[in-house]
Amino acid sequence: MARLATIGTETAGMARAEAFLRVGDEWLLADEPAEAADWFRRAIADGGPVSVDPRVGLARALFQLGRQLDAHDLIGSLKDDGPTDPRTCDLAAELLVDSGDLAGALDWATTGVELCLAAGQDGDHADENPELRLLLRLRYRIRNDLGLPEDRYDALLDEA
Repeated sequence: MARLATIGTETAGMARAEAFLRVGDEWLLADEPAEAADWFRRAIADGGPVSVDPRVGLARALFQLGRQLDAHDLIGSLKDDGPTDPRTCDLAAELLVDSGDLAGALDWATTGVELCLAAGQDGDHADENPELRLLLRLRYRIRNDLGLPEDRYDALLDEA
């Protein structure tokens, strides 16, 4: 995949930035965060279409490299840009749960739920929208861990 991604042409109908992103994901799975970080940076620099913002993957690699401040700064810049993709919100929330930042994770999960609902993905039919249902479950888990009472979004999960 790395060789195909660097050729500079569309890879089997996949944008080059997406190929770079996937290579970075594979390096993370191989427990090679420094190599993964290089590929996520390539995806960011390319600027082409991707399935999820590569800054989340880069932040995960930075956390694994012990560069927590850099990772938090990167997640902060992503937040400042105004998230537009529920999947990116889900991955950012999971990353922050893994790093122990439950309050930050809750904010990301809530943002993802709100993006889904704003896109007309009716909460009454959360069972028909896997991303919304995933975000609602994640959000509920985080709220439970924080000892927070149920709220209107938790009720959406109950109705699904």
